[in-house]
Amino acid sequence: MAMEEMHLALYRKYRPRIFEDVVGQEHITKTLANQILSGKISHAYLFTGSRGTGKTSVAKIFAKAVNCQNNTTGSPCGECEVCKRLSSENDINIVEIDAASNNRVDDIRELREKVKFAPIGAKYKVYIIDEVHMLSDSAFNALLKTLEEPPKYVIFILATTEVHKLPATILSRCSRFDFRLLSIDDLCKVLDKVFKEEGIEAQKEAMKLIAASGEGSVRDTLSIADSINAYAGGKITKDVVLKVLGTTDHDLLISFFDKIIDKDIGGMLQLVNTIDSSGKNLAVFAKDLAKHARDLLVCKTCENPQEILNFSDEVLQKYFEQAQKISDKQLILYMQNFATCESELRYALSTRLLVESVALACINGEDTKKN
Repeated sequence: MAMEEMHLALYRKYRPRIFEDVVGQEHITKTLANQILSGKISHAYLFTGSRGTGKTSVAKIFAKAVNCQNNTTGSPCGECEVCKRLSSENDINIVEIDAASNNRVDDIRELREKVKFAPIGAKYKVYIIDEVHMLSDSAFNALLKTLEEPPKYVIFILATTEVHKLPATILSRCSRFDFRLLSIDDLCKVLDKVFKEEGIEAQKEAMKLIAASGEGSVRDTLSIADSINAYAGGKITKDVVLKVLGTTDHDLLISFFDKIIDKDIGGMLQLVNTIDSSGKNLAVFAKDLAKHARDLLVCKTCENPQEILNFSDEVLQKYFEQAQKISDKQLILYMQNFATCESELRYALSTRLLVESVALACINGEDTKKN
């Protein structure tokens, strides 16, 4: 019996192969493409930003682009002999190093010895050091010597999610590029393209929920979409997303806050009972309540809340109406109370009792941190 083909994760299958495929980082990809076309290439780059925003993908595209034989746009052509060879995971001219597991000074000394060898069949040898902030102090000192006087055929790309942990001496020798978290709109564009390619039907509201849960990360968004599609079987609806993610529907959040605003203790307790009886994770519910308070605050205080919230017009109108019933001070209190509650729920003996207690504190205008 033939072995079934292993499923390739969406974030791997749809990893960008040229700069034009990278979404939300045009300020970086355009600059890099222009550097390649003009021949003004730095010997060391620093890519910093949150996880899943494209740092490693852009590094790999750049490594191919600087070596491409037919580069007319800044991106690798993908057709020349060098591009095809560099697409191999084992090509010796593109070296990926995980600093999380190779962070000793001996690891960097070994790298310094290998740097002396010229690239084979390519113009540049590119070293991509991921999670570079994990290097030890002595390893950073060893790397610094290589960054100061690297061979002309070597390019270093340092990637990190925690740039503040890098020594100033390293930062000063790199061209820095800051990767941004993607907007919900940009993530929806990614999902729409992937779903069309995969033949997956998805409601717009469902895609917005998936994009919001990805929190600005393309990789996280596609991983979540993968999990949801495995359950949905090619037809992703809003209800399916809510069920799989455990997130709370807008109407339920609005209803819960109405109980708090109206000081309806009995109604609030009944709603908590309904939510708990349905099997919903109350820690997720508390997180959603904190975010709801924040979203109402955005509606009250920002000139263009739609740019931040990316809600449908119908949902946005409901948020506007509720936001007018609560003062800024109350919203800040609710947001802080439920955010604190969400972190404490993992240790609580009764998650339901804690959520009820925090909701009662909000009704009474009390700060739970002072209790």
